[in-house]
Amino acid sequence: MNTVTPRVFIAATRQNDGKTTTSLGLIAALQKFFPRIGYIKPVGQRFIQVDEQNIDEDTVLMDAVYRLNCPLVDMSPIAVEPDFTRKYLQAGNNEALVRKIQKAFDRVAWEKDFVLCEGSGHAGVGSVFDLSNAQVARILGCKVIIVTQGGIGKPIDEVALNQALFEKEGVQVIGVILNKVLGDKVDYVSDFARRGLKRRGLELLGVIPHQRILSSPTVDSIREELQAEVLNPTPTLQTLVEEVVVGAMTAQNAVPFFRRGALLITPADREDIVLAASSSLSTTGDHRLAGIVLTRGMQPGEAMLDVIRSMPVPVLLAREDSYQVASRVHDLIVKTRPKDSEKISLIRDLIARNVNVKKIVEAL
Repeated sequence: MNTVTPRVFIAATRQNDGKTTTSLGLIAALQKFFPRIGYIKPVGQRFIQVDEQNIDEDTVLMDAVYRLNCPLVDMSPIAVEPDFTRKYLQAGNNEALVRKIQKAFDRVAWEKDFVLCEGSGHAGVGSVFDLSNAQVARILGCKVIIVTQGGIGKPIDEVALNQALFEKEGVQVIGVILNKVLGDKVDYVSDFARRGLKRRGLELLGVIPHQRILSSPTVDSIREELQAEVLNPTPTLQTLVEEVVVGAMTAQNAVPFFRRGALLITPADREDIVLAASSSLSTTGDHRLAGIVLTRGMQPGEAMLDVIRSMPVPVLLAREDSYQVASRVHDLIVKTRPKDSEKISLIRDLIARNVNVKKIVEAL
């Protein structure tokens, strides 16, 4: 296996700590030092079908943003399907999986100056089939950066647990990036987190301020999650949803909640609320709703459809009831997607300004 091309492994203390966000921004920042960068997510757990191949969705994102000039199947060699673990425990061949990862890395690293390897969670994820993040980092000969959420006590405790497992596999952790730190606490957290990490022999490589936009879903991602039908032609589905309003009150009492960034969820037969929302849209300009979701799968009548078609914001029709829809929107894991150009631009800027990329390069 290639042991010459510089590489780094991005891990996290938990899911959704910002590992993919960090990887996305780091590729742009590292291009100043290494013009040709490759990317690999050796073990992926959330995948989509591309040309009849199961490809990790983060791999699709990286390739769409950076045009990495490498087959997707090599950047995502192992996709953990629902029955993957059961099959492995019955008759798994670890050596075959290791060879698959190593050969994929060789192809990803071909004619590249650097390879960024993204893990799939904390150090122990994948242990059940003998491919934990710590084991994969060792297989690929990587040093590791751990991404964790902002704070001091809990994040450092969790980093210590992960560091121990990496070190057990003989893998060096070169530093930590704190993500989602509240803006007014950045200096305070940076100071004391640096002291705490130093006691563990670790560098604080960056502190990324919390940005609400990165955890806010777009109307389109909600449409996708709900598999909802779009009832009207709208200019865009990329509007960010900042809050959810369930229309379970009278139309008059609902009107004050029709504000910028709000997603209105209401049964399709509550025509009074839909009409009130329509009236508010004609007067609020840029301060209008992000969109409307009609629930219970009931198709509005023709007269109401005419009103809906004239609305300047997206109106979706979902099959589930309002409680189920609101719950799914609340629990939605917001992932950056290739079409989220505003978010991607912000991520690049955040990493460039708040992560010491030069120190990372020196440590490798």
